[in-house]
Amino acid sequence: MTKLPKTALLSILPLNFLSLTSQGLTPSAKSTRNSRRDFLESSLTSLTTASIAAASTQLAVPTLPTNAEETAAAASAIATTTSSLIPQNNPLSLPKIGLGAWAWGDSLFWGYDKKNDEELRQVFDFAVKKDLAFFDTAELYGLGRSEELLGKFREEDCKEKDEREKVVIASKFAALPWRTKREDVVKACKASVKRLGLKNENNMNFRRGQPIDLYQIHFPNSWSNENYWDGLADAYELGLVKSVGVSNYGVDALRACHARLSERGIKLATNQIQMSLLYRWPIENGLLDACKDLDVKVLSYSPLALGFLTGKYSKEKLPSGPRSKIAEQLFRDEAYEELLKVMGDIAEKHDGTRSQVALNWAIVKGTIPIPGARNIRQAEQNLGALDWSLSGDEERLLDEVSGKVTGFLTPDKNPFPRKDVNTGLTMYDS
Repeated sequence: MTKLPKTALLSILPLNFLSLTSQGLTPSAKSTRNSRRDFLESSLTSLTTASIAAASTQLAVPTLPTNAEETAAAASAIATTTSSLIPQNNPLSLPKIGLGAWAWGDSLFWGYDKKNDEELRQVFDFAVKKDLAFFDTAELYGLGRSEELLGKFREEDCKEKDEREKVVIASKFAALPWRTKREDVVKACKASVKRLGLKNENNMNFRRGQPIDLYQIHFPNSWSNENYWDGLADAYELGLVKSVGVSNYGVDALRACHARLSERGIKLATNQIQMSLLYRWPIENGLLDACKDLDVKVLSYSPLALGFLTGKYSKEKLPSGPRSKIAEQLFRDEAYEELLKVMGDIAEKHDGTRSQVALNWAIVKGTIPIPGARNIRQAEQNLGALDWSLSGDEERLLDEVSGKVTGFLTPDKNPFPRKDVNTGLTMYDS
């Protein structure tokens, strides 16, 4: 069996987990309970194409037509059953803030337990009630469990059409090393639609009137990136999705993907990137400006910096598991404690919280933050950030103080492929 290089595996995992493993921070035994643990741990120690292929079957990717005739027939069937779903390239409408669903189903990093599903349902229902039901998920989150939960909650709790239409769901394609064809994007997208919708063979597993609102490439690969962009366009033209985006793309990759999609008359709607008061690289290296120039919305994930902007940790009370090492680094940095103090002062002035300060900073920078929420208290606090806003002076003060913090993650610690080995295109910069 052919052993894949560790760099190939790196494109399998979400950014925050990669950031931790790249620094030798492995998940605690307590949080590693399911098959994903076995997949990741065995892959890191002895990675083979056979073992990865076997593990990948957990994503339950359906079969795609294998020739032009079957593809045409499938497209015709989709057009017949979902003609009203074919999008018209309208601008993607999103609220000022969303909710990330990485923890919804992820036992490895977040310790997900099915017994807490009702708490997640409460978060879902609260967001719908507040007209802020924008959820970001991915096929990798809990190996599809996150998507299944969102589909289940939408089906069971949104009985009327107008309620269902309030729910906006973004999902993501995992650019795994063995997925090299445009068809792979379409197959994975179909599987995500199935998990998010009704299991009804008569309508090809689609929820009537509910294609995926936003479908994104989760992260760049070391090769085949242009094929992924073609796959996004195919999924769009088949009516599987309403809009398309990317995630963890740098300036050059963003511009290249935007141009490729434009050739087919399709707009690149979003770029989902890590950005927070502790991770300001997209501002400093021009990525945020590039998104603005191309009219690409920015979804800022980890806006609370793995919880380090909430103020709930201290030198005496460090987080458990992988984040403890980062906490130790941060609390050796006096500038970090000064930032927390400034955030606390601003929060008190507005009768808010440090989390809301961090989210408002992300909003005022022109992004749509998507903090995670695993219970109703977190959801209320996060969405409550919209109840007030930062002044210009407060924004400038936060810029000044946060710019001095050096103890958090840096782009070089995030082991995404920097370049496409075939084209030489720089894919990732922050």
